[in-house]
Amino acid sequence: MNSSTNGKCPFMHGANTATEKSVMDWWPNALNLDILHQHDTKTNPLGEKFNYREELKKLDVEALKKDLHDLMTDSQDWWPADWGHYGGLMIRMAWHVAGTYRISDGRGGGSTGNQRFAPLNSWPDNGNLDKARRLLWPIKKKYGNKVSWADLMVLAGNMAYESMGFKTFGFAFGREDIWHPEKDIYWGAEKEWLAPSDERYENVDNPATMENPLAAVQMGLIYVNPEGVNGNPDPIKTGAQVRETFKRMAMNDEETVALTAGGHTVGKAHGNGDAGALGPEPEGASVEHQGFGWINPNGSGKGRDSVTSGLEGAWTTYPTQWDNGYFEMLFNHEWESRKSPAGAWQWEPVNIKEEDMPVDVEDMVTRKKPIMTDADMAMKMDPIYKEISLKFKDDFEAFSDAFARAWFKLTHRDMGPKDRYFGPDVPQEDLIWQDSVPKGKKDYDVEAVKEKIKASGLSIADMVSTAWDSARTFRGSDYRGGANGARIRLVPQKNWEGNEPERLSKLLSVLEPIAAEFGISVADTIVLAGNVGVEKAIKNAGMNVTVPFAPGRGDAIDEMTDAESFEPLEPLADGYRNWLKKDYVVSPEELMLDRTQLMGLTAPEMTVLVGGMRVMGANYGGTKHGVFTDREGALTNDFFVNLTDMSNYWKPINGIYEICDRKTGQTKWTATRIDLVFGSNSILRAYAEVYAQDDSKEKFVKDFVSAWVKVMNADRFDLD
Repeated sequence: MNSSTNGKCPFMHGANTATEKSVMDWWPNALNLDILHQHDTKTNPLGEKFNYREELKKLDVEALKKDLHDLMTDSQDWWPADWGHYGGLMIRMAWHVAGTYRISDGRGGGSTGNQRFAPLNSWPDNGNLDKARRLLWPIKKKYGNKVSWADLMVLAGNMAYESMGFKTFGFAFGREDIWHPEKDIYWGAEKEWLAPSDERYENVDNPATMENPLAAVQMGLIYVNPEGVNGNPDPIKTGAQVRETFKRMAMNDEETVALTAGGHTVGKAHGNGDAGALGPEPEGASVEHQGFGWINPNGSGKGRDSVTSGLEGAWTTYPTQWDNGYFEMLFNHEWESRKSPAGAWQWEPVNIKEEDMPVDVEDMVTRKKPIMTDADMAMKMDPIYKEISLKFKDDFEAFSDAFARAWFKLTHRDMGPKDRYFGPDVPQEDLIWQDSVPKGKKDYDVEAVKEKIKASGLSIADMVSTAWDSARTFRGSDYRGGANGARIRLVPQKNWEGNEPERLSKLLSVLEPIAAEFGISVADTIVLAGNVGVEKAIKNAGMNVTVPFAPGRGDAIDEMTDAESFEPLEPLADGYRNWLKKDYVVSPEELMLDRTQLMGLTAPEMTVLVGGMRVMGANYGGTKHGVFTDREGALTNDFFVNLTDMSNYWKPINGIYEICDRKTGQTKWTATRIDLVFGSNSILRAYAEVYAQDDSKEKFVKDFVSAWVKVMNADRFDLD
């Protein structure tokens, strides 16, 4: 080796993320397609053939539950259990796993085991949950792939409650692990942890002005700041933030009170020491800490010396048992705001008998003052929350039932319909938030139905557009929406602007009698009509291809539809149908990527679907933007051929674009940003060029049909 090179930095190849930038950082405004490339199979160590449901069939559920139950009181020296019981820690872990869910886009939640990765593993609000996951490791090691981390972490919370005397509502297995961070989730624009919540609001005094799709009030928090709005105690203001935040988590006022009280009936907050002395979070810690973060130099660094939230104390007299102590403590005492040993604002009782105080977590003799957070005080001071709290205080059974149901909802909300549930403890009761759909008829003459639809006189554009509108609501984030159930017939979907209500009503008036005649669901009939439209378009292009169809969809009714909870599923834009409800700060192409990711589509699938929808004339309102063909209604690759044709040039005119002939200057077509991005973005252009090739006509049709069927069947969990 040349001595002149000794000691020089060797090569980095982008591995050092602290110093190396992505090549795309040079062009910050470029369309970033990474959101469509998440969770590539190459990251999964279990391989493409791994089937978690098959592994679950081998799981000894009762043995697993017993091991978790035993773990709760098996205190470890390296991280001792408070009062000899890990229940509070495990409940907080499960809560914070599930509590990131927000109804606006269905992202977050506990169905992926994402708390194992950044940023969640290092959020300030998740302090010391690295220890909870490590305590679970021997059990995960024992049962291996027969239980996912995602299922295990939530089940640990259930078993913690049951070990303390609470009867849970039930539990469903079926959450599959991811294997790297979820970069597709927007947690906020702040550049520092716990930045003032003003940055998320147009007006911090009006919680409804919080930026969508966010639910938590500050970067790094699960819900609200326990010290008060921006760390300033004011239970009324905090109560308003709690209400908006929990609403965005799909919880009503009663569920909010039940969850707050049920979560704080057990366990404690930790702040007995200098919070500023803590080491870095897990993602920033040194290698010798082996994934542990927040190393604590205060005293022993654990037990009574632990520092997590900065607040210090338990909420109830007996923090390891399920009782009504939370409400009794809250309403039987007057409270005043004081500072914890770590300097955090908390509420402490003005006067309290020693026997009503909880004991120290280590010596079990010394009594310590209980505490309340600002959010807890909102349960007493907000008029609506107070009324509910007093009802629960006087009716322990009602409280226990409300909490059981709310906890089940919290921990299962992002799992989708019951078809995805697995295990012996799945509740039999159908809950409205599960979006249940009756089973549909599977055994019928599909070809006869198709012939009836063909004879109906419906246009290709109408059939394709309606089937698409029915299916495009599917969200892989929480498995909601989709064509199954035909909720496009019901409030609120039938009135959504993006569904063209007048056109939709006319089409349904044709399809519903056909469904009734054959005794099948309207949901199946809508999808079949879309398939008929696609097959007609393929035939118009000179080919014959049958679009695969899986019968068996059912029809939901109003009584099984929580209309309010479906409002967030309303599309604000649809690049596939070249529609934008209004101009947004976010570009139309970025909105298209977000919708594409939620539907579970790849970038090539997005590309082929957009090109096919254009030439079939499926644009919203029948507009001609992007219809780059003289053969509208034929499923050709003309969109890509003419987009990439260098005999054209492109010019912006009043918010749209004209595609003109280079020689004559004559306008051939008009386009939107959505159309032109498939020629301007280097990655999308590469896909577009594939489909524009002379030898890709059949490939284009084949790929379109495959992507189309994927969208139509996205919510058919009964087909798995």
